Amino acid sequence: MRAADIKIRDPFILPVAAEQTYYLFGTTDPIPWGDHPGTGFDTYRSRNLIDWEGPFPAFRPPPGFWGTQHFWAPEVHAWHGSYYMFASFKSATVHRGTQILVADHPLGPFRPHSPLPVTPSDCECLDGTLHVEANGRPWMIFSRDWPQVTVGRYSAVPLREDLTAADGPAIELFPVNAAPWVIAPPWQSEQRAKQGLPPCYVADGAWPFRMSDGEFCLLFSSWTANGYATGIARSVSGTLAGPWRFDAEPLFDKDGGHAMMFRGFDGRTYFTLHQPNDPPPEHPRIFPVEETAGHLRLGPALD
Repeated sequence: MRAADIKIRDPFILPVAAEQTYYLFGTTDPIPWGDHPGTGFDTYRSRNLIDWEGPFPAFRPPPGFWGTQHFWAPEVHAWHGSYYMFASFKSATVHRGTQILVADHPLGPFRPHSPLPVTPSDCECLDGTLHVEANGRPWMIFSRDWPQVTVGRYSAVPLREDLTAADGPAIELFPVNAAPWVIAPPWQSEQRAKQGLPPCYVADGAWPFRMSDGEFCLLFSSWTANGYATGIARSVSGTLAGPWRFDAEPLFDKDGGHAMMFRGFDGRTYFTLHQPNDPPPEHPRIFPVEETAGHLRLGPALD
């Protein structure tokens, strides 16, 4: 199958050099929101980023698993000889949060590694991603979002070396509406206005990376007048502490987002996100990306 044949949100691609194989993860439940029960996460694999096979069941919740709904945005990272899945879940009694799962191989089966979410237990959190500092210390960057807060924001929490729990308090990075291009989603603003509530700003899917000169940046997704979009935040200090400045325009604003980047086996850098954002039929789109003078440019999609 091709990417356009795969229904998935929040795509994440893990290259495994020893196998010369790419593994595609993402939100794969048919209806991943509301009160619909969570099913799990599937993965697909490819050797060329064009032809894919699957789905393969990477995670199915074990009996008694606390998360019952909102199975969102799995990412898989290699760490100290194992593969760790960072994925978001929610239940009627536990706030949405990102938990860490583990497996010996990207195909899984993944099993709970942290006993509960690693994100703060009193917050509605999602979209956790691994960031390793220059000194080797692991952190999780994550989003806080509505309805608990009206202005979505990005935070980060230090992790224990074994990734079983937080290793200190979370720090705040920036509110999403600090970026000049971000607007409140019209579909959500109209509904809240009828209830006499202020508009909310949505903060989705941060992805840390560095430009070729070492500049520390984040991809992040929110809304523009054109729909779902992905832009770039840049840390002035080169660390999570910021302060952060923002590109004036999004990198991608054609109703696609929750992006990440990876290095292909051909030495090129690739950028992937889901498009369109409104279901159906969301599917992964993969673009080669080039950097010129500290700015990224997307090439033609590999569709």
